[in-house]
Amino acid sequence: MTRLNLVLLLAVLASALYLVNVQYDSRRLFTELDRANAEAHRLELDNDRLEVEKRAQATPLRVEKLARENLQMRSATPAITSYATYTEPTAPDTGGVGTPARAAAGVLK
Repeated sequence: MTRLNLVLLLAVLASALYLVNVQYDSRRLFTELDRANAEAHRLELDNDRLEVEKRAQATPLRVEKLARENLQMRSATPAITSYATYTEPTAPDTGGVGTPARAAAGVLK
């Protein structure tokens, strides 16, 4: 009978130690989760702030000012604009066969 009591006492002590270990791990994981949520919130706020800054930096007036000051660019006017025209290239002579693709394939009209 005392041997059974000793085995039961050891089983109770082992389960108590296991329970303490599980509670410790649970608290540690909850703390890590809370830290991760706080970090995610901070990163979301930083992202929003950076998006606002990016939009402020990319305004057309700011880009134009930087182009004028740093790149010495100026607005296009008809006086300094030159226009290029596109002319259709002439087809090469295929020797009466038709299109160059047909000539290459050996297909006659």
